[in-house]
Formats: sequence, structure tokens, C-alpha cells
Amino acid sequence: MTKHESPFRNFGLKSRIYVDKKQKKRLDVINKKLTSLRQQLAGSRQQADDLGELKELEDEIAKLEAEAAEIKANK
Repeated sequence: MTKHESPFRNFGLKSRIYVDKKQKKRLDVINKKLTSLRQQLAGSRQQADDLGELKELEDEIAKLEAEAAEIKANK
């Protein structure tokens, strides 16, 4: 191994570390979106004037929760 070679080159650890950081960042983004969407859903339920909006918010929350679960399962 030369002075400038990565010690992780042969084991693929560098790419795994990058993927883990990327997954962690994505989970952070998902959790922030979920918090916001849940607040919107609570407000929308109180008003209950647009049932289509309720359905859209519930669908988006379900989609993000499924994506988060998939990321957590792949770790």
C-alpha cells in the first residue's frame, strides 16, 4: 500500500460509510418532513373542510414512513 492509498480500498468500507451517511441524512430529512406533515394533518383534521387534503397528507405520511422503514431495514 502506498502512502496515498486508502486502507479501506480493498474492503469496500469507504463506500459503505458514504452510504450510511447518505442514509442517515435521508432519514433526518424524512423525520423532519413527517413532523411537519403530521402537524398539517392535525390542523387539517380540525378544520375538516377538504377531505382530499386529508387523504393526500395521510398518503404522503404513509409513503415516507415506508421509505424510512426500508432504510432502517437495510442497515
